[in-house]
Amino acid sequence: MDAIKNSLLDKKENVYLRGFGSFIVKHRAEKTARNISKNTTITIPAHDFPSFKPAKTFIEDMKK
Repeated sequence: MDAIKNSLLDKKENVYLRGFGSFIVKHRAEKTARNISKNTTITIPAHDFPSFKPAKTFIEDMKK
């Protein structure tokens, strides 16, 4: 798990585990949002976040 975490955090590399799934780094662009309680706009900075996509074989095995 540490190797996967280090690849995603330090190197920004995706990790593929055959038959299990993929841990990938996705990027979200900067956007503006509204704080409706204070009636102000804020800017949410661009950032990367981890995501997991299970393999098709793993999904099929879970359905059995």
